[in-house]
Amino acid sequence: MIIPKIVFLTKGVGVHRDKLASFELALRDAGIEKCNLVSVSSILPPQCKIIPKDEGLKLLSPGGITFCVYARNETNEPNRLISAAIGVAIPKDTGIYGYLSEHHSFGEVGKKAGEYAEDLAATMLATTLGVEFDINKAWDERKQIYKASGHIFKTTHIIQSAEGNKDGLWTTVFAAAVFVEYA
Repeated sequence: MIIPKIVFLTKGVGVHRDKLASFELALRDAGIEKCNLVSVSSILPPQCKIIPKDEGLKLLSPGGITFCVYARNETNEPNRLISAAIGVAIPKDTGIYGYLSEHHSFGEVGKKAGEYAEDLAATMLATTLGVEFDINKAWDERKQIYKASGHIFKTTHIIQSAEGNKDGLWTTVFAAAVFVEYA
């Protein structure tokens, strides 16, 4: 069994006439173009440490199989707003797992998309921990309830948004939580 011990967050945007090349440029902007990405589901392993992107990039090897949770969105519609976000929810008890969530949207400003991804991760963690809350309350109110419960230590997100290229070139946005060291 492979259990990640370290993760970092990254994001990027790419623009090109070819959809695949646009994705490649977004990966370059994120600094992980040299990796073979494998998408995994949304669990942040117990005791998995989040490190800065620049430290994480140093741990990657060209051609390496790299596990990550990522969000990606693309458009070739001029001026269409697109976003890709990863939300993170870390439990206070580092012996249990947290959550990562991915969110991709159209027409949603970056701040809103990022908060949505963060809310999604926190809600998944809160329901796992049995924290009682009203799903109809606004994110800011629920965030306070989650933190006051004493179970959730931290929530955060990373977001990349962009407007579609005015000339109709493919625009890709990308955000990821990249796992880099394993037990």
